[in-house]
Amino acid sequence: MTTNRTIPNMPMTAEEFQRQSGVSRETLAAFERWRALLAARNQHLNLVGRSTLDDFWGRHALDSLQLLDHAPEAAKLWADVGSGAGFPGLAIALGLQGQGRDGRVVLIESIAKKAAFLREAVAETGAPATVRNARAEALDTAERFDIVTARAVAPLTKLLGLCEPLLKTGALGLFLKGARHADELTEARKCWTFDAEVIPSRTPGGGAILKLKGVRRAR
Repeated sequence: MTTNRTIPNMPMTAEEFQRQSGVSRETLAAFERWRALLAARNQHLNLVGRSTLDDFWGRHALDSLQLLDHAPEAAKLWADVGSGAGFPGLAIALGLQGQGRDGRVVLIESIAKKAAFLREAVAETGAPATVRNARAEALDTAERFDIVTARAVAPLTKLLGLCEPLLKTGALGLFLKGARHADELTEARKCWTFDAEVIPSRTPGGGAILKLKGVRRAR
């Protein structure tokens, strides 16, 4: 990926998203099919804040896709917790496909209507992803994930509780957090031990990617 957008406070266009992310025309077209489907279904399902759809390409698509830059090339099986409208998991799946990487994303969503939307979006885009209508903490822990992701699901302390079954086998956590990420890290360390790398987000707002390894409950 290249540098951040140069015009602040202006919604990013599809062309600017393609320039910054480096995705192919085919991958951009898949993102556009997802965007159109989301705009149509969001009127009834409230998948994302309606005001944010105008900045789908920057606030949602690019924000999600940047996680690919911070994952090992060898990572093949991803778990996206609380996928909702597909951020970041579906964006990651489309990115993996566009880069020709051998990877698959499991989109985990406990709300049945949102899970149904995700299945429709996967079918529409052809993304290498599957949907689980379940809570993350109820999943079969025999499935070993390489990466666990989440965006706008819960404060970090609670999020780690949800993700613990998926992380305890050695998965890397990549969590998109807002401007108060430092406070969330401080609070989470009262209950959890982990190694953390804080990576500034490429999108505006002061957010960060929290790259967590060795997540364990504190004794």
